[in-house]
Amino acid sequence: MRVVIAEDSVLLREGVQRLLADEGIETVAAVENGDGLLDAVTEHKPDLCVVDVRMPPTFTDEGLRAAIECRRRYPGLPVLVLSQYVEERYAVELLAGGASGVGYLLKERVADVKEFVDAVRRVADGGTSIDHEVITQLMVRSKKSPVDKLTPREREVLGLMAQGLSNTAIAAALVVSDGAVEKHVGNIFAKLGLEPSNSEHRRVRAVLAYLDS
Repeated sequence: MRVVIAEDSVLLREGVQRLLADEGIETVAAVENGDGLLDAVTEHKPDLCVVDVRMPPTFTDEGLRAAIECRRRYPGLPVLVLSQYVEERYAVELLAGGASGVGYLLKERVADVKEFVDAVRRVADGGTSIDHEVITQLMVRSKKSPVDKLTPREREVLGLMAQGLSNTAIAAALVVSDGAVEKHVGNIFAKLGLEPSNSEHRRVRAVLAYLDS
């Protein structure tokens, strides 16, 4: 796997690069701003971009906007956002802009190496990995949403789906049977107007449906 990292903090940039190298993942470019990210993606055509949200010159949302532009230029390019914050407007635009290969994790997750590496591989493979706290903040941004139709348990299941967990993993996390999870997933699809299915594409669409509501 070939990765481009966009992060203005030298320590974090080098730390992520070394962490990925330990897992056999090659960093083909490590840049510190949005323009550098666009140039690196154009030059290297990576398998994944790991992108900070706030970078020079204004330290607001340059990284996230650059990630969205990368996805526009190269549809389907997997992007994993790392941030200390949830930038609501552009986060929704990124996550709702495609049904595969997107992730949004808070930087504290990098401390859990296994969880971070799992997210990197999942997003690079076209899946999704969205931090539970990100999901929580985006869910409350609107008072009316299709997610309002869901029961509390169905919301839990949908939140775990957003993190990229399989039905079996969700069952283990909630201490319920696989059959119970399958039933909840079917109900979620029905309430969000999606045909029941266990395919990855439908699962991602279910997550994106309420993020874009």
